[in-house]
Amino acid sequence: MSLSDILSEIDGGDDKKVEKLLLKYNTENSRTFAFDLKEEDARIKLCRGLLTVLRRSDLPLCQSTCLETMRILSRDKHVLGPVATKEGMLTLAGLARICVAGHEGEPLEEAQSAEEERVVVEALKCLCNVVFNSVPAQQMGVDLHLAEGLCARLHLVSTSHHEVGLFSLRLLFLLSALRTDVRSTLQKEAGAVRLLTNVLERTLDVRWVGPYEAAPPDPEAPPIPPENNEHTMEALKALFNLTMSDSSDEDNLHKLRLIAGITRHLLMLKTHTEEKTEETHSHAINLLSNLPVQCLDVLIDVPVQGGLEKYRGKNMDTVQILLDFMIKRIDKGFNYKEGLTPVLSLLTESSRYHREIRRYIKAQILPPLKDVKERPEIGDTIRNKLVRLMTHIDMAVKQGAAEFLFVLCKESVDNLLKYTGYGNAAGLLMARGLLAGGRGETQYSSDEDSDTEEYKSVKPFINPITGHIEQPLPNPLDEMTEEQKEYEAQRLVSMIDELSRKELIRPMGVRKDGTLAPLGQAIHDCSLASSASDSD
Repeated sequence: MSLSDILSEIDGGDDKKVEKLLLKYNTENSRTFAFDLKEEDARIKLCRGLLTVLRRSDLPLCQSTCLETMRILSRDKHVLGPVATKEGMLTLAGLARICVAGHEGEPLEEAQSAEEERVVVEALKCLCNVVFNSVPAQQMGVDLHLAEGLCARLHLVSTSHHEVGLFSLRLLFLLSALRTDVRSTLQKEAGAVRLLTNVLERTLDVRWVGPYEAAPPDPEAPPIPPENNEHTMEALKALFNLTMSDSSDEDNLHKLRLIAGITRHLLMLKTHTEEKTEETHSHAINLLSNLPVQCLDVLIDVPVQGGLEKYRGKNMDTVQILLDFMIKRIDKGFNYKEGLTPVLSLLTESSRYHREIRRYIKAQILPPLKDVKERPEIGDTIRNKLVRLMTHIDMAVKQGAAEFLFVLCKESVDNLLKYTGYGNAAGLLMARGLLAGGRGETQYSSDEDSDTEEYKSVKPFINPITGHIEQPLPNPLDEMTEEQKEYEAQRLVSMIDELSRKELIRPMGVRKDGTLAPLGQAIHDCSLASSASDSD
């Protein structure tokens, strides 16, 4: 299909012929995502021409066909200049029936025809693409108060208009993700947090039986329908953006506790496929990780009746789901940074500030040690898997796994070393300045864990570096003469000296505060500390 033919018909003013040509172009390019650079100027002219047709035509089929072409073209960020203008954005917002500054969109009515609704949906899809691919379009969206108009639209859309609601939510997510200034406006002026909470309540059929407690789902109820699940994920993503900044006022905490209650309810639900269930739960976990830790008590402060997991009077159903999710993500073995670190962070912080959660999780991950014949990183237990992650190549993953285990050990260096070995824990201890031992800064309850009799009997034989019992190796010095020993010692000193002079290695020492420093400086600091104590 020649673009020049389409442009000629647009200039001629025959919208019926334009529609016919565009239908053919759309069919040929529905799956086109890479465009010919030689036709870039022609595509820019086509974008401008499509806006002209959209302004002059009142035929729904012609409008939706033009918008479908615009959506295809908007995959190319280099041709969006005509669309990312005030006139272009006003045209699309008007067809999407969004009320924005400078233009009053016509509200969406229940009696609207399918053809008219298709126009609205295609206009919303275009806006999503244009906003995603064009910084000027994002700024124009801010100037026109597009996000506020979307909130007004979401108040009006009923569940029968699935795609209208879906792409309105997606556009709200994109605006709040790409423009941090939009988040503040949505929070303070548009009431978007409460609006999105209402969307989730309606979509998931939440029935409150307490201030922050939703009625448990019916075991016989069908899974979440695909359309409802799509709405849910878009609302969760938008709420994630809006809860990035913490606000501790009472009204905001109330809203965030409601979100925690809804999210707990969602984690108890299943969707139509296992893959979609995991995806939805992943978005829910991302959102939970944004909430202040004091709001997470909502996850466990619900009646235990009917619950599967009970621990010290608390309902641990949700915590168990989070643990199972974490294990599943570890076992998948890929994309740890995005797929695993959010749930690790959530479990770490909830364990740090909620004693019952920490004790429940520790009982499963770090039960009292009995068999220490194998290294901590070898095996198929949850502890083994997490210890292996402590030496992962990705820094965020490595730190997340180490911090989680450290918190389960009540930030006690001795306890951490018992379960992981010094070699695996060295990175965390160096970063926290705890190489010399001690505890982290968080205050925990005074109860102490007792070692098993099996562990006590073998503790003297455990290698603290590897964290397991090693079979004694023959001493190579036993079969050497004194002359050989002296020769090997001198050779070792020479090699270390050469490596130091070439700065291939740098001898380090531990300061009194547990941090590392060059060996000379560490010795000097220790000497000063010793002199000061002698003078006292």
